[in-house]
Amino acid sequence: MPDILLVEDKESLRRVLRLTLEHAGYTVAECADAREAAAEIARAPYRLVLTDLRMPHGSGLDVLHAARAADPDVPVVVMTAYGSIDEAVQAMKDGAHDFLQKPVDSNHLLLLIGRALEQARLRTENILLREEWSRRYGFPRIIGESDAIKRAVAETQRVATTEATVLLLGESGTGKELFARAVHHLSPRRDQPFVAINCAAIPETLIESELFGHERGAFTGATERRPGKFELATGGTVFLDEIGELPLAVQGKLLRAIEEKTVDRIGGRMPVPVDVRIVAATNRELRQAAEAGEFRRDLYFRLAVFPVEIPPLRERGEDVVLLARHFAAQFGKELRGREATLTDAALATLAAHAWPGNVRELENAIERACILADASALDARDLSLPNARAKDSGTTTPETFAELDLSGGLAEATERAVSFVERRKIAETLRAHDGNKTRAAETLGVSYKTLLTKIKDYDL
Repeated sequence: MPDILLVEDKESLRRVLRLTLEHAGYTVAECADAREAAAEIARAPYRLVLTDLRMPHGSGLDVLHAARAADPDVPVVVMTAYGSIDEAVQAMKDGAHDFLQKPVDSNHLLLLIGRALEQARLRTENILLREEWSRRYGFPRIIGESDAIKRAVAETQRVATTEATVLLLGESGTGKELFARAVHHLSPRRDQPFVAINCAAIPETLIESELFGHERGAFTGATERRPGKFELATGGTVFLDEIGELPLAVQGKLLRAIEEKTVDRIGGRMPVPVDVRIVAATNRELRQAAEAGEFRRDLYFRLAVFPVEIPPLRERGEDVVLLARHFAAQFGKELRGREATLTDAALATLAAHAWPGNVRELENAIERACILADASALDARDLSLPNARAKDSGTTTPETFAELDLSGGLAEATERAVSFVERRKIAETLRAHDGNKTRAAETLGVSYKTLLTKIKDYDL
């Protein structure tokens, strides 16, 4: 079949356009009016349709509608004479790829057609890759065979194809962002943006601007208009991680954005329409926070349309071994050029660990082991885990100050004592604030980033 269907009622112009396109290497079929073009489109597929806007027996809009009905992905370029720009704009709204104003410049025409065909090729390639990924792996990158993870996966698959707001619940490190991306990947919005926002990592003074944008001069330092994450994600999915840390002052504006599908830029005069699907995540007991007045009840019920509980790693049984082998193969190949394996001793050590940091902790442990290990098979001594060190050295992690190892020089003993106190203090403060890291950081007198680093270092 020819590459391009050319629809133009003036024979002289049609001949010139055909020669231009054929000289560039395209094959061309011609039609003289909209009715003939519609019949031709229904008969055979084309890679691109180039059509005049005004002609007998219909218009270029009729050709556009026929082309998109036959194949929504086929690019349609509309040619228009001066004075009919409004109709060309309407054609763009109806799905035309672009329009050209007559008289047509041949270089511009070929450049535009080349871009349109390349975009169509990439779109088709992405669809094929996505279909191949889904066919081979079913659910993107979520590994596990336990009943708990299968239940979470099944619920996520069920809700992904809808427009419902999803609330992902679970401890830190369980893979909530992975599930959020799976919701997006399996939804009709998969070809649109996925924008992730960590509500706890953005200072309270900046979070509103980050979410909803600002106008130039809205505040000191606002030197230009800046769209927020909601505008950038229009058509796609917004993932609000650690939603429980969102300041109360911003929660009302988020509720309005969800319900009215508009946002107000800081300093703006008019609401900006947005079309996004919301996926939120938290490691807090959000219902309890709402009942205690620490989180807006109306926002909680708006977010918790479809809650999904992501299980902690300690409740996933043999998934620890499956994930460990997956990470060993992945990091071994990345860091060493070949997949790493795990000895029986390493597997036993991994199985015995409680994994307070969940999948993230396991991933980090395997990555460190791949860096430190001398052999391709990772052994227990290569794992930076308390029970691994205990087996190698005969020592245990101290539970009380009396059990603290004070051997060696002053610097070594002091370092162990400081680590013991820091770990104990951070753990107690987190418990006192029900896991709220922002308030824990304020109580401890450290930055949020410092607290996150300490939590990771101490596997809390």
